[in-house]
Amino acid sequence: MTVVDVYERDGIVQVPQLIDSAEVERIKTVFMEQVAVDHSLAIDDGVPDDDPLSRFPRFVHPHRRDDLAVGQLSMELMLDSRILDVVQALIGPALGAQSMFYFKPPGARGQALHQDNMSLRTHPETCLAAWIAIDDVDAENGGLAVVPGSHQIELLCPEPADLAESFTGAEVPIPDGLSKVQTKMRAGDALFFNGSVVHGSRPNTSADRFRRSLIFHYIPEESVEIAAFYNPLVKPDRRETVLPEAIGGGPCGDYAAET
Repeated sequence: MTVVDVYERDGIVQVPQLIDSAEVERIKTVFMEQVAVDHSLAIDDGVPDDDPLSRFPRFVHPHRRDDLAVGQLSMELMLDSRILDVVQALIGPALGAQSMFYFKPPGARGQALHQDNMSLRTHPETCLAAWIAIDDVDAENGGLAVVPGSHQIELLCPEPADLAESFTGAEVPIPDGLSKVQTKMRAGDALFFNGSVVHGSRPNTSADRFRRSLIFHYIPEESVEIAAFYNPLVKPDRRETVLPEAIGGGPCGDYAAET
């Protein structure tokens, strides 16, 4: 089956070694250097000072900071043809909506099951995530779990999450008849998934393994609205564009929804 066939069936497709080992090390080094000196790119998840995520918070929209090495690198990779070629094969001409970086050090909580388009509110279609592993990831260090086939489901009403397991407070249920699957990825692999796909992760229970990931979200060029948090969008030629503001969404959605 082709990448497109798998995506249409499952809403998810894994592309091995999309980013080579030298680039993975460059990404790792640049982001680790940035988080050591400055948290200005971090989103406030309200974690206590003794939480591992206080020292290693998730970064949001680094591509907007062209004054920083992490910003320059994020913009470069967001529009890299190796990634965009897959994106465009799956959803057609696309716009860059978001960049993120998760550090997820040992001991960090996971992120409860959620759907990305709860936050982005892209219409009439949904968004697409490109989740790039910067470390080898599996269940032990909190790799993603996904629910194949859930891209066929509308956005689900969230429920309270277990805060002992998740740093975010909302969780969507696994749709009837579907099952959660644990992913396993090597550094440099990329997982592309539809914005309605239910996904999340458990805590990093490893003794000494980070689970770093660089994530981009894209939307179809034909989209007519998006949550204001994601404007301005980025065209493949780096020009910016703005869409009308959707109702709801944003960094926390309507019910503590997660990006």
